[in-house]
Amino acid sequence: MTNPNGSWIWYELLTTDADAAIDFYGQIVGWTGSKFPGAGMDYNIMSAGEDNVAGIMKNPMPTASAWLGYIGVDDVDAAVAKVQSLGGTVHVPPTDLEGVGRMSMVEDPQGAHFYVMRGASPEASKAYARTEFGKTSWNELQTTDDEAAFGFYSRMFGWRKDGAMPMPWGDYSFLKGGGSDEMWGAMMPREKAEHPVAWNFYFRVPDIDAAYAKVKELGGNPVMEPMEVPGGERVFFATDPQGAGFGLVAPK
Repeated sequence: MTNPNGSWIWYELLTTDADAAIDFYGQIVGWTGSKFPGAGMDYNIMSAGEDNVAGIMKNPMPTASAWLGYIGVDDVDAAVAKVQSLGGTVHVPPTDLEGVGRMSMVEDPQGAHFYVMRGASPEASKAYARTEFGKTSWNELQTTDDEAAFGFYSRMFGWRKDGAMPMPWGDYSFLKGGGSDEMWGAMMPREKAEHPVAWNFYFRVPDIDAAYAKVKELGGNPVMEPMEVPGGERVFFATDPQGAGFGLVAPK
């Protein structure tokens, strides 16, 4: 893939029931699913129109269902070594997947999991797009120590802060970088100790109220009412019927 080092290139749901998740997100976000041939596993590619935007597969690990993000890098082995030097952990060592690319699952020092990857495709990933429906529109880290987390990611990928919004539990710091001057996400301390340390991803839909009603109808669990955020958009966060957290965002 030709995406710049430090940019978000893919999103993947590890779930207890892939077929149910495909149906759920298809109805909520508008994705269509297809099997990925030759992956050596039952891997499902989710598409928004003609663009592939996410993967869904049965979780091969005895862990809860969760969304994980892939960060593109120029050199996976060098990135993994840097993760370790900065206090992170490697869960899956650098691995080649034929026709897909080279990847590794890692964990930052505060416990958030993500992948680093160099894709094999000569085309750029279109999984992230700030304003396109059906794509990931926002990447948000909740962590135990936002200053330490920023130090890690800024040294890893050259990310930088671009202002912050004060919250009762700490600053919501906006992020740029990864070859783009566009604001693509944020990080903040957890509001509550029971919240997982994790990257959360918000998918763009046309109508937040319709999506909210549909999530409840299909057995998802909104954990907040739709709310307006700076810039005039409306968002809410929820868990899907298998327990994975996700967010939705829509124009006002």
